[in-house]
Amino acid sequence: MLVLTRKIGESIHINDDIVVSVVEVSRGKVRIGVEAPGDVSILRSEIYSRIREENIESSASKTETLTDAVKLLKRKIQPRK
Repeated sequence: MLVLTRKIGESIHINDDIVVSVVEVSRGKVRIGVEAPGDVSILRSEIYSRIREENIESSASKTETLTDAVKLLKRKIQPRK
C-alpha cells in the first residue's frame, strides 16, 4: 500500500484519468473527491464488500437451483420399467 500525505486542496493522480483530491479535514474525518471517467466504478469498501457477498450468495443459489433442475430432468427422462 502506498501511503501519502496531502493537504486540503492537494491531490494525487492515478493513471491519466483519475484524480483523488483532499476536500476537507474536520473532527478526525477526511473528505476526498474523486474525478474519474463514467465507466470507472467507485464504491465505498463496505458497499463493495456487500455487493461481492451478495453476488457470491446469488451464484451459489443459482448452482443449487441448476443442480436440482438437472436431478428432476434425470428422473423424468429415465425409462419406466
